[in-house]
Amino acid sequence: MFENEDEHFFDESFNEDLVRFENSLKGEPIGFMDSDCIESIIDHYLIQGNYNKASLCADLGIEQFPFKSVFLLRKAQAVSGMGQLKEALKLLSQIERVYDDSCEFLLTKASIFSQLRDTKNAIKFFTEALAVSEPEDKDEIYIDLAMEYEHSFDFKGAIKILKEALVNNSKNEIAIYELAFCYDQLGEYDKAIESYYNFINENPYSFTAWYNLGNSFAKQNNHQKAIWAYDYSVTINEEFAPAYFNLGSSYLSLENYKTASDFFLKCIEIDGEDAVCFCFIGECYEQLNELDLAKEYYHKSLSLNPEYGDSWLGLGIVKDLEGNTLESITFFNKAIEIEPSNPGYFHVLAGALEKLDRNQEANKNYIAALELDDQNDQLVTDYLDFLINTKQFDTFDDFVCSFKSENENVKFSVQLVKFYKEFKVENKETAISILNYLISENLDKAREIFSLYPELLNDNKIVNLFPLSND
Repeated sequence: MFENEDEHFFDESFNEDLVRFENSLKGEPIGFMDSDCIESIIDHYLIQGNYNKASLCADLGIEQFPFKSVFLLRKAQAVSGMGQLKEALKLLSQIERVYDDSCEFLLTKASIFSQLRDTKNAIKFFTEALAVSEPEDKDEIYIDLAMEYEHSFDFKGAIKILKEALVNNSKNEIAIYELAFCYDQLGEYDKAIESYYNFINENPYSFTAWYNLGNSFAKQNNHQKAIWAYDYSVTINEEFAPAYFNLGSSYLSLENYKTASDFFLKCIEIDGEDAVCFCFIGECYEQLNELDLAKEYYHKSLSLNPEYGDSWLGLGIVKDLEGNTLESITFFNKAIEIEPSNPGYFHVLAGALEKLDRNQEANKNYIAALELDDQNDQLVTDYLDFLINTKQFDTFDDFVCSFKSENENVKFSVQLVKFYKEFKVENKETAISILNYLISENLDKAREIFSLYPELLNDNKIVNLFPLSND
C-alpha cells in the first residue's frame, strides 16, 4: 500500500524533514513543507505502526494542502490503525468520488470493514480492489479475500478464491497452505493432504506444514502416517511442543502407551506442567495397568486444574478397575458436574451403575448420553446390550424402531445387536435372516459380531453362515 520505506533514505533531506516534524510536536514552528515530504513522513509512521504521529502528520497535510485528498486518505488509514473505524469511514466518504476506483482506497475500505467484522462489505471491496490492482499486488489481495470467507466459515467460498489465486500464481505459497486448511476444515482430508504435500514440495523445512499434514492423517485415523509427519516437524523444530503432544496422542491411539507417555513428558519438558498432558500420561499408565502411577498423574492434573473433567473420569475408572465400582461413581458424577454436556461421562457412569445392578439409574444415564450423542457406535451398542441383559425387550424394540441415525456404521451396529437379541430370545429364523442380510450388505462389518459377542464363535451354525476368508 505504501512506498518502500528504504527509498526515503536515498533522499538526504528526508531525515531532516522528519526531525523538523518531530520538533514541531514539541512546539517548534514547522513552516511550509513540501506535500511529497509530508506524505513520505506519514508513510514512514504508518509502516512503523505509529498511527498517532501518522494522524498528526496527516493533519498537517490537510492544513497546508486542503485540496489534496491523499491526506484525508492517509488520515483515515491512521485513525483506523488506532481503532477509530467509524471515524475512518467518515473520512473516506469525503473523498469517495475522487478515489472510488483506486486500489489503495478500496483496500483501505475493505480493511476497515474487515476490522468491523462486516464480512459482506469487506468481501465486496476486496473483490473490487482485486479487479483494479497491479499484478504484483494480486497475491496478497487474494489471500485477504479468502481470509474473509474463512472468517465467516464459508470454506467453499475461500477454496474458490484460493484456486483463482493459484491460477494467477501457482507459486503463491500462502494460498497453497490456506487451501489445505480449508479442505481440512471441510473434512476433505485427501485434498488437504495433497495440498500440504504441494506446499511442502516448495517449503520442505516448514515445520508447521508437516505438523498440519500429520493432523490431516490423524483425522483419517492413519496414525502411522501422522507419526511420520510429526517426526519431520520436530526434526525441523525440536522445541515445537504441539507436535510432541500429537505424537503422544497418535501413539496412544496405536496402544503404544509407554512411547505415548514419553512424548507427553517431552511436551511438559518444553512447555511446562500441563493438566491435559498429565491426564494423558495417567491414561497411559491406566492402560498399562500401573494403577498407582495412573492415580498419581491424574492427581497431578487436578492439582493444576481442579475443574478438568477427564482427570476426575480417569480417577473413577481406576477406582472401578481396583474393584471399587461404588466409589468410582462419586468421581464420575464430579466429571458430569464439571462438564454436563459430555456424553462420554454419562456413558461411563451408566456402565458402572449397570455393573452394580442399579438398572433404573443406568437406563437414565444411557438415555442422557444418547440425547447428547446418538452417533456413537459403542454407546448405542452398549445401551442395546444393556436392554438385552436386563430383558427389556419391549424397550429394545421401541428404541430400534424409533432410532433415526444418519451414521451408516451406527445403523449397521444396531442391526447386529438386533440379530443378537433375536438369537438370545430363540427367534432363530428371524436372527439368521437378519444376519444373512447383513453379510450380503457388508461382510467385513458383519464379522464384527464375533468381536461383540465372542461366544458366537462356538456356534457352528452361525459361523458357517460366513464364507471362508481368502486370507
